[in-house]
Amino acid sequence: MNASPKYRRILLKISGEAFSGTETGVDVNTTRAMAEQIGEVAADGVSIAVVVGGGNIWRGKVHEEAGMDRATADYMGMLATVINALALQDSLERMGVASRVQTAIAMHQIAEPYIRRRAIRHLEKGRVVIFAAGTGNPYFTTDTTAALRAVEVGAQAILKATKVDGIYTADPKKDPAATRFDHLDYMDVLQRGLEVMDSTAMALCMDNRLPIIVFDMANAGNIRRVVWGENIGTFVGKDIVPVSAQ
Repeated sequence: MNASPKYRRILLKISGEAFSGTETGVDVNTTRAMAEQIGEVAADGVSIAVVVGGGNIWRGKVHEEAGMDRATADYMGMLATVINALALQDSLERMGVASRVQTAIAMHQIAEPYIRRRAIRHLEKGRVVIFAAGTGNPYFTTDTTAALRAVEVGAQAILKATKVDGIYTADPKKDPAATRFDHLDYMDVLQRGLEVMDSTAMALCMDNRLPIIVFDMANAGNIRRVVWGENIGTFVGKDIVPVSAQ
């Protein structure tokens, strides 16, 4: 491991499903485990911004297929992310880790509105900033939110936490022959149709040369390992070796 963190400011993207554990809704133990990993990295002096999804509470696609208006479904999904953000904030603060929730949809009684300069100031003061309610606009995913907020606050990398240890040639749970990539270029991801982030988010990262590290957060300490430069998961970006799968 390096003598100092490889990344001094990161944006961590956590899916809504990560909050549910083996159940639906918000699992207390799973949320606490995520908060512990975040707190461990914050204690190293690393600035941490977080974007959370809401799929454990609301799956808009199912309702869209039943006839619900897409914009309505997306707004409901944004509200679900606020619930997860508040749960994560509560876990962090019970551990003594200062945090703030900022939402793209105004709800002053429970969270700050998203203001870029205020978010950066919180990060400079060592607070974890949790971004909720997506971009505030329908038709945009939380992947796009992660890319947008990362660029806005000057993050050096997006850490995308998943349930697998990187990007594979196929779903490793369905195809035992699937192999994992160590490194990929942005265009490789787009051209191969790999499910890393949606194309809007990937294009934004590519335009701003913002690396993405896809890794398994279920293993305790993995966030810190990525931040300190340990070679786990899959690195997506320009600073890479030729594409290979292991």
